[in-house]
Amino acid sequence: MTNGRVLLGVVAAPHGVRGLVRIRSYTEDPMAVAQYGPLSDETGRKLYRVEALSTVKDAVLARIEGVADRTAAEALRGLRLYVERSALPATDEREWYEADIVGLAAIGRDGRDWGKVVAFHDFGAGRTMEVSGGSASRSSVMLPFTAQAVPEIDVAGGRIVVDPPAGLLAGGETKEA
Repeated sequence: MTNGRVLLGVVAAPHGVRGLVRIRSYTEDPMAVAQYGPLSDETGRKLYRVEALSTVKDAVLARIEGVADRTAAEALRGLRLYVERSALPATDEREWYEADIVGLAAIGRDGRDWGKVVAFHDFGAGRTMEVSGGSASRSSVMLPFTAQAVPEIDVAGGRIVVDPPAGLLAGGETKEA
């Protein structure tokens, strides 16, 4: 999270010559990227009014107020779009915003320190969680973000419990099928 704001998407590329952009949306429903009011840049100083038009491939085709041509749209490439946390709906039990989990300590069921959660990724086979900086591993590790591999998330306590699949992490237990 960035000062009470949550990352909702990133401008990926311009689309056409009339100022439309493709936005890689991080919302559960990609079109919802525009439903929470004006979005801001990383500094929170500049606001963008976004109108989601449709989905194209892995992105949302959108119009951003004040962007009227391809040159202006190209200048926004890579722009990270944030929303105020207060604009988002409350979460249910066993439901979190990724921004709430990034930075939490990752502790193995056996008590080993796997570091902190640094990011989430989706390479096409489901969400993965990147953990880094712990004494149990010398490098970043990727864990499937499932109830089996991450059985406990305690945002208020500042930690998650990880139970990586057998053989996934160096020094991890070998589990029998």
